[in-house]
Amino acid sequence: MYSSHVRPWYREEPCKSALNRVAGMPFAWSLNPYMGCVHRCTFCYVRAFERRADRPAGDDYGRTIRVKVNVVHVLCRELARPAWRRELVAIGAATDPYQPAEGHYRLTRGCLEALARARTPLNLITRGPLIVRDIDILRAAAARADVDVSFSIPTLDESVWRRTEPGTAPPRQRLRAVRALADAGIRTSVGMAPILPGISDRPEQLAAVVRAAREAGASHLWGNVVHLRPGTREHFFEHLARDWPEELERYRRLFAGGAYMARRDAEPILSQVARLRAKWGMAERRLASSPPARSSEPEQLALV
Repeated sequence: MYSSHVRPWYREEPCKSALNRVAGMPFAWSLNPYMGCVHRCTFCYVRAFERRADRPAGDDYGRTIRVKVNVVHVLCRELARPAWRRELVAIGAATDPYQPAEGHYRLTRGCLEALARARTPLNLITRGPLIVRDIDILRAAAARADVDVSFSIPTLDESVWRRTEPGTAPPRQRLRAVRALADAGIRTSVGMAPILPGISDRPEQLAAVVRAAREAGASHLWGNVVHLRPGTREHFFEHLARDWPEELERYRRLFAGGAYMARRDAEPILSQVARLRAKWGMAERRLASSPPARSSEPEQLALV
């Protein structure tokens, strides 16, 4: 039986580099103060990369968290190099920078301070309301360079949330954090991703997220449907068979051709999101473009 209350083991390990080159994304660099995530979302795409690296991708994923204890020092050294061009840095593409460990280690805060001093633009994605602790440094960073915070809120449906995001803060709590950031003048978006066909894609479910995001002060919103690579797919299907067995055959059909849904299946859902975004006056999230580069950490290549 799956449990979201397993106590994780924290491995304090130094890192050799803080910034990772990324290719094929609208940012050139990624930064993750931690590796592994206690949120343990059933649909998490990082499970696929963990499996490829021969690390636990099933229920054991998230029970071991690597803490890069020297990441702030290494980042400061990298940002001080004459060759640093202040390109956009994405924080949290592979693991949440505001998972509970951050309350103790404060590595994300230290990295934000370093990026602010270096006048480096940043995009941060999280499910963690702990980010409100760092409103002061986010405001300081935004005064020096572009800062964009994205809160991942796939659904407000409590039943869906409890079954698919067992280690995360409740969606309404995340919305309160969105409001706090917006009130502080920090550009904040809501990411409605991943949307789960047959589970969280009903019109009223989608509308509830968009309306709540707008009311919380989010300036823009983006959405995407789930994708299931090997490693993620098997784990998600196990939970689907337990929680929504009536949907299992549908998902086998949707993903029979690979990790991504066919356009004909995904487009109706994304069109609904676009219509709701227009209705509520929400712009679509856009990141500043960065030149393509080769990635040293492939697990950093996706945001949703």
